Amino acid sequence: MSARPVKHSVTLQGHRTSISLEDAFWHELRDLARQKEMPINALVAQIDADRGVEAGLASAIRVYVLRALKER
Repeated sequence: MSARPVKHSVTLQGHRTSISLEDAFWHELRDLARQKEMPINALVAQIDADRGVEAGLASAIRVYVLRALKER
C-alpha cells in the first residue's frame, strides 16, 4: 500500500470529482460501503452532506473511517 495520496473519481450530485486519499483509507472506505451494502459514491455523498463547511471532503472521509474503525 502506498502512503502517498492517490486520486480517485467519484460522482457527487451528478458531477464527477476527484478525491486524494491514501490507499489504506480507500481500502477501509470500500469495506465500509460494502458492509453498509451501498455504492461507494452513495457513502461519499452521505459523508459530504454531513461534513459541514469547515472540513474538506478528504479530511471528512478520513475522520469518518477513523471513527468507524474505533467503533469496531
